[in-house]
Amino acid sequence: MTEVARYTQLVLPVFWLGMVVAISFLEAPIKFRAPGVTVAIGLGIGRKVFALNAVELVLALALLASCVAAPPDATALTVLALVTVVLVVQIAVVRPPLGKRSDRILAGENLPRSRMHLVYIGLEAAKAALLIALIFQLFRAVASCLH
Repeated sequence: MTEVARYTQLVLPVFWLGMVVAISFLEAPIKFRAPGVTVAIGLGIGRKVFALNAVELVLALALLASCVAAPPDATALTVLALVTVVLVVQIAVVRPPLGKRSDRILAGENLPRSRMHLVYIGLEAAKAALLIALIFQLFRAVASCLH
């Protein structure tokens, strides 16, 4: 069981980082530049893509469970806690106002650019940086346990 938990700690953060980079830093900017994609279509796609936050929660919970089964060092646990907090803030604090704003735009209102959108982007960047730090911490912790 411990070995499975250790390998989980190696794979899941890399997968999670790949999701964040692919969706937030590649797909999101590209979709609004594609020919024929209106703001309404882009927002509709974005709402569907936000469902991936549920996958991120599952990944965070699976990583937390693996850390219960095979505890890494305190630094790795701290970084995992920070990544999880960032994700929860995105979902519970930032997404609700963004959802209301997109409802208004889809209803036909013309609104200025949102600061909350910039907050979300900043949190995505922080999450990506924390995931990179987590990957390095967990690789170091797992490598020392598997030798």
